[in-house]
Amino acid sequence: MRVLVTGAAGFLGSHLTDALLAEGNTVLGVDNLCTGSLRNLEQVRNESRFEFLEQDISKEFDSGQVDYIFNFASPASPVDYFRLGIETLMVGSMGTRNLLELARKYRAKFLHASTSECYGDPLVHPQTEDYWGHVNPVGPRSVYDEAKRFSEALVMAYHRYSGVDIRLVRIFNTYGPRLQKDDGRVISNFLMQALKGEDLTVYGDGSQTRSFCYVSDEIEGILGLSRTHEHMPVNIGNPTEWTILDCANAILQVTGSKSKIAFSALPQDDPIQRQPDITKARKLFGWEPKIDLETGLRLSLPYFKSCIEALV
Repeated sequence: MRVLVTGAAGFLGSHLTDALLAEGNTVLGVDNLCTGSLRNLEQVRNESRFEFLEQDISKEFDSGQVDYIFNFASPASPVDYFRLGIETLMVGSMGTRNLLELARKYRAKFLHASTSECYGDPLVHPQTEDYWGHVNPVGPRSVYDEAKRFSEALVMAYHRYSGVDIRLVRIFNTYGPRLQKDDGRVISNFLMQALKGEDLTVYGDGSQTRSFCYVSDEIEGILGLSRTHEHMPVNIGNPTEWTILDCANAILQVTGSKSKIAFSALPQDDPIQRQPDITKARKLFGWEPKIDLETGLRLSLPYFKSCIEALV
């Protein structure tokens, strides 16, 4: 297949590009590099089946004939979408619409990267795909949450009214090599602080929970969904639930750091609980994650150590 991957220079987009090329596909990677980095694509720079286009998908463009579109273009961390709030809303609206028009034009299959943030600060635990969410539509996180929720509605509308063959993946917390070192997310924050000997910043009392999926498991789940005929949202994430405080202690153990834990005020609308119910993915295509948190942290450590060395 000739595959279009947007957000190709980002964390998940670059790993997805690697996996699609490994399967023998030709990949057109698109990214405007507002949060992505060409360093994430260095390993495919000389690959004849890979082409890169620097492009803001919020502006119309023509990819040429493609068979599958994977839409992973969006700022995805609080640091980025707080800085790029309007751009985040635009990529989730006009950007998604432009790609769906390409899918309709070329009769391409379409997989959209959505998010567990669609559930907001959930009142149902764990979160199943039929839960509608508990989201503040005007809070500071709304630029991301509502961009993704609108994208889901738009993707479904193109499926219902235009016959576009779509998939919707709701991605939960994912980590691993190529995660931005300063993006404000839990794993990257803690690993960088631990390796630098700084206090680990825990917001609130650390009792809030997250579920952390290693990147190779996440990509395997996304590709599994891409091969199904399922058109409704599917959770892809690790169902093992960790408190933030337990995660901080696990990182101290894995790194051998002598850092202390420092507590800070909980940000507005920060979810108290986050855990995917992955029953649907298990039944549809037999997927579940294989890599536990300790193993995944050890696999991530060399990359984050290289980030520290680059700062010296």
